[in-house]
Amino acid sequence: MSQVAEETRSQIVDLVRDFVRRDVDPVAAQYDHDDVYPAELVETMRQMGLFGITIPEEYGGLGLDHVTLAIIFEELSKGWMSVCGPIGTHLLMASVITEHGTEEQKRRILPGMASGEIKGGLGLTEPEAGSDVQGIRTTAVRDGEEYVINGRKMFITNAENGNAYAVLAKTDVDADPPYRGMSCFIVQKPNPGLSVGQHIDKLGYRGVDTGELIFDGCRVGEEDLIGGIEGRGFHQVMSGLESGRINVAARAVGVATAAFEAAISYSQRRKAFGVPIAEHQAIQLLLAEMGTKIEAARLLTMSAAEKRDAGERVDLAAGMAKLYASEICGEVAMDAMRIHGGAGYTKDLSIERFYRDAPLMIIGEGTNEMQKLVIARRLLERYRE
Repeated sequence: MSQVAEETRSQIVDLVRDFVRRDVDPVAAQYDHDDVYPAELVETMRQMGLFGITIPEEYGGLGLDHVTLAIIFEELSKGWMSVCGPIGTHLLMASVITEHGTEEQKRRILPGMASGEIKGGLGLTEPEAGSDVQGIRTTAVRDGEEYVINGRKMFITNAENGNAYAVLAKTDVDADPPYRGMSCFIVQKPNPGLSVGQHIDKLGYRGVDTGELIFDGCRVGEEDLIGGIEGRGFHQVMSGLESGRINVAARAVGVATAAFEAAISYSQRRKAFGVPIAEHQAIQLLLAEMGTKIEAARLLTMSAAEKRDAGERVDLAAGMAKLYASEICGEVAMDAMRIHGGAGYTKDLSIERFYRDAPLMIIGEGTNEMQKLVIARRLLERYRE
């Protein structure tokens, strides 16, 4: 990056750190406990420009790179991972439009997304189709100059508080293989054919509205077909998910770091057998492993972000970063709880929240079992005899 860009990155990261310390830390536990959408925090993030982090400047965004995106998501997650939700899926939709949309779509949608007036989401997962994207059942049938969408989307972030979605649907149900018959559409509220179904009560990642979108005769114009050509939706969404996996890896690094910092601080205060528990070898071994895992996860995440910024193919790098960072996040959160002992199991401290939030990164943006398959295939391609 240029010196100016480095200065911009430093300034916005400092702003994010101040925001987390001033606004997020004091209220995170209560918002999480009550499972309340943090409207005031989201509004502050909107005013800070965080809804436009990676949206190009020509469309009103900050035009920052994925390295900066990863650092921002790590910092936010140190305070409360849930505040990443409203902007994470939003930026994924923005990425799909930026990279694959028509110029008319970019000029019509991206400025509103950059300002946060339009809050986006991704309509991908369905009740019967999660990691198996090709198994989706939602259809979009052409009717003159419109498409009629029917189906259900599940586990949708911003389902209730968002107002625009990139929705993957089948425009050719007979295509073989199925992905060739998939197209992606921009669907905005209000639309008489779009309604919000159930609100999903989750173990962690609370305060984020995760719900169901129901498409029942939902009509959109042909101008809302992303890219203007049918059959390209699968690849459009998959490329967006590469960016999504980088931000999920960064979230995992942030939660793991917060758990580690809480544990290492506690270990130096808590005494057992006359000395701080940090002086006991068993605790030191845990801390050494935790710190090393986090550093490795951060380096993997930054490497994937750098490759993405360089325009390289990053399904392998992003998959590795997401896989490793999310797995060590779960391990570090548990080890932090071990170090805290009984205190870590109570809701008086944030450790139990870190432990509940960790599985989201293991499951989100494609389960880690699917990530391993993607990684293996790419490695076999690279080392093919």
